[in-house]
Amino acid sequence: MKNNWQTKKIGEVCDFYNGLWKGKKPPYMEVGVIRNTNFTKEGRLDDSNIAYLDVEKKQFENRRLIYGDIILEKSGGGPNQPVGRVVIFDKKEGDFSFSNFTSAIRVKNPNELDFIYLHKFLFFSYISGITEKMQSHSTGIRNLDFKLYKEIQIPVPSLNEQKRIVKILDEVFEEIKKVKENAEKNLKNSKELFEAYLQNVFMRARKDWEERTLEQVCEMINRGVSPKYTESKGLCVLNQKCIRDHKINFNLSRLHDSINKKVSIDKYIQVGDVLVNSTGTGTLGRVAQVRELNMKAIVDSHVTIVRPMKNLFYNEFFGYALICIEKEIAKRGEGCGGQTELARSTLKNDFKISFPKSPTEQKAIVKKLDALSAETKNLERLYQQKLADLEELKKSVLKSAFAGEL
Repeated sequence: MKNNWQTKKIGEVCDFYNGLWKGKKPPYMEVGVIRNTNFTKEGRLDDSNIAYLDVEKKQFENRRLIYGDIILEKSGGGPNQPVGRVVIFDKKEGDFSFSNFTSAIRVKNPNELDFIYLHKFLFFSYISGITEKMQSHSTGIRNLDFKLYKEIQIPVPSLNEQKRIVKILDEVFEEIKKVKENAEKNLKNSKELFEAYLQNVFMRARKDWEERTLEQVCEMINRGVSPKYTESKGLCVLNQKCIRDHKINFNLSRLHDSINKKVSIDKYIQVGDVLVNSTGTGTLGRVAQVRELNMKAIVDSHVTIVRPMKNLFYNEFFGYALICIEKEIAKRGEGCGGQTELARSTLKNDFKISFPKSPTEQKAIVKKLDALSAETKNLERLYQQKLADLEELKKSVLKSAFAGEL
């Protein structure tokens, strides 16, 4: 850091305000309340779903947001999202406050510290992992240690230098944003390319292909075992979280070593089985085929085993056929309270697949699909790595900025 730069603690140059409680005593007034859900990954305020609530007027008086305030997430988060995210409140009109899961940070002396410069520094502190070390856990919620947070040292050059740094960072970030958007578009296109080809294979009408319901072409379509039956020695129990991107992640499964009730042999998954998430929100309908298996495994009651008739299908062909109707399966869930469920009868009778009788033709189709899938996955890895590199570049630029190297 440059010798002529000062460093000060965040608590010395900023005031902190606790979040809003609705209160129970009139008079009330309608207020827009900024919540954790209004924070974007880029550190911006998303005002598309701000909650408007009737709150106690007295409670609001000391918690009114003003232009340039920084809102800090102090509680919430999760395993992949530590608390400590920050956004700038950039509205000049309206009545807005912030939830009790957040705090407001206000610069004490705007002639000493630019709020945009402060936000970029706090954003850097978050994405570089500094604030992750300041979180504690209680009843499943992560809380930010305010005492430690206020001790964070911020470099404070002259106000003109702060504005110069902000200008450079904005220009660099705008270029990074453009490259990132292009990479994300290419990533989306690569996925859609494979999906379009898959749809073309299975949805195009073919006179020499047969079309049947799943019940007509499967040996078994059964839910997995309920929790009380999953306690069986050495069994790997797959759940809905294990099925993603048409793959089965055995590392997310549970392994049971105690003995309870015996599991029927037909409940053990086999190579060639297709697993379908039949309960859940956001996970319903996900499909993955068991292509290899080196352990004893079953599924829990949130997953359905779909086992094709061996004499009708080349295994992988059937797997691709169900991937093709994955989105349609996801639409057929029923339920309330946010939890949707796919009835086994619906899966059996309402979904049809088309297939050629010839195993040789099925195998040839699978060979083409496997090759395109591998190529698509390689492209996805390249674009995912590019996105990761752009995030690292952002951290590097921010680090240089606050070390006085721009």
